[in-house]
Formats: sequence, C-alpha cells, structure tokens
Amino acid sequence: MKVPFTWKVTGWFMVGWSAEFPKGETRPLKYFGEDLVAYRDEAGELHILTGHCKHLGAHIGYGGKVVGDCVECPFHGWRWGPDGRNKNIPGENRVNRGLRLRVYPVNEQNGCVFMWHHPEGKEPQWEMPDILRMFPELGSNPDDYYRPYPEFSRKTEKEPVHPQVVLENGPDSLHFEYVHGATVTPQMLDYSAVDHTWNFLTGWPDAHSDDPNKMAMKIHAQMFGLGGSISAFEGASKHRLIFATTPVDDEVSDLFYSIWWPKNPDADSDVPPEDVRARVERKFLVTVWEDLDIWRYQKYVEKPPLSPKDAKPYMSLREWATQFYDVPPVGDTVSA
Repeated sequence: MKVPFTWKVTGWFMVGWSAEFPKGETRPLKYFGEDLVAYRDEAGELHILTGHCKHLGAHIGYGGKVVGDCVECPFHGWRWGPDGRNKNIPGENRVNRGLRLRVYPVNEQNGCVFMWHHPEGKEPQWEMPDILRMFPELGSNPDDYYRPYPEFSRKTEKEPVHPQVVLENGPDSLHFEYVHGATVTPQMLDYSAVDHTWNFLTGWPDAHSDDPNKMAMKIHAQMFGLGGSISAFEGASKHRLIFATTPVDDEVSDLFYSIWWPKNPDADSDVPPEDVRARVERKFLVTVWEDLDIWRYQKYVEKPPLSPKDAKPYMSLREWATQFYDVPPVGDTVSA
C-alpha cells in the first residue's frame, strides 16, 4: 500500500504478548525496518535493543543468552546491558565505552507488550494508557476478565496495511453493512482530538425501538496515537479490546488483536471455558479480520468524496494523525 506519509511513525506500538517473552530467553523482532532483540532478564524485566552486536554484527536474538540483566552475543560473548552499553568483553579487563545499542522503551501491561518508537530515537513523549483503567465507569478490575492470551488474541503478520488506514475505520460508519453484514448502521455520537489521542463514542441503534436515539450498544474508544485503539463495550456485551498495528518496514505491518471478556459469575480461573471461547471466536475473533480483506487491496485516496455523515470525524482524524509523522515519506507519494 502506497501512502503519502512515512511508515516510521512516532508512538507506542504493540510487539506481542507477555507470555511470548519467557524469563531468561532472547527473541528476535523486526519493526520499522530495524532488526531488534527482546529479552526478559533474570529479574523479570523485559528489554528491547538493537538486534545486531556492535562487535562483528551477529544478531543477538538468534542464540543470544541472558546473563543477569544483560544479553550476551552468541558469536563472541560480548554482553550488553539494558541501557544498551557494553558491559563485558571476554578475555579483556575493559569494556568498549564508545559503542552502544539503541534502547527501545518498553511498556508491559495486562498481558500485552508495547515499545516506543521515534525515528530519531527521542524518548517517549507521552505514556502508554492502561487498557483496563480507561473508561473506569465500565469496569476496570483485571480480575473481572478472562486472560486475553492466548485464547482471545490473534496476530497476522506482514500485511500491506499502514496503521493510519486501520484507524480510519473508526469514523467510517457505512462500511459495517457491506463488510460486516450489519443490519443497522452505527452512529458517531461524539468524537474529539486531544493531544496524542483521538476519542470517539459510537452507538448502535436499537432495532426494536421506534426511538432513533435509543442505542442497543455503545462503544467507547480511544486511539493512543497511530499504534492502535482501545475500546470498551457498553450494552449486552461488556468486553474490552485492543486492535494494534505495527509497521515491520516501509511496506507491511503486523496486526494484533486481544479481547478481555468478562468472567462468568462462578468463574474460579483466568482460563475461559470452552463455551465462552466458542462464542467469542464466532462473534468477535473472526469478524474483525473481515476488514483486512479490503485493506490488503485498497488504494489510499488523499481527497476522498466522503458522505456528509462521516466527513467531519474522518477529516478530523486525518488532521490529528499528521502530528505522528516526524520524518518525510520514502519514495513516491500517492495522488488522489
């Protein structure tokens, strides 16, 4: 997908789930065109650094070892600390103070892992919000939900989709009928751009009521930059979810999806029972990827002839999104 803006976006981006990063193990990652190494040190802290050792360029994520709070290169044993600095050179009584791996700040919460990305390496400019503490009036106790991973989490890799295109689904109300087979069209009840967040409230009209203002369900949502959106459902279903998109390079992204489903009143485990798993899979975990069948082949239109119903929130989101592009795009841009 060609877009008129960079894929090297500033913000917080999801890179996986906590359970995928066991203590004492290294794992290779690739995002924003960079080879990375993630490792959980012996104290349980998760770190993400540049993937290639500064000595002779071996990828530390493949065969690297965790030693204390450091990660050790599999090639010649050079160790690197969580601050990216060289901590040990085998056979020598010195370290190389002039070399340093880039450090990517990590936010780990509610079973999800996020990393901060700035194309020039600047420190985080805002905090990653807590998924469950957002919209506290709708419930915020982690113990009230089944675990999101692995039962209620999905990932698809290297899709030709830019993060902004995914978020533009938020103010697009009319696609629900054609993409998802919805029998009613949702209404944008409210929206606002506040600093690094774009917030919106969507209502689903009650098909059994003559009152057009009566909603059967409401979705409270916040986009935390272009990395993704967090939603809380109000109505018959009271679950929460996150849908996140992280660029792998300048052409494709990984997409992450997790649901926090409320526990049954008699639940004594974080593991959802089979009947709940089947219901959530059928209603939510499958349908969310229906949009992907459109995005894979979509051409980005810079000046779309939007319907009056969607135009204002749609263009508000696009204007808000410009703040996350700190570097120009690579290559050709698109025409309308």
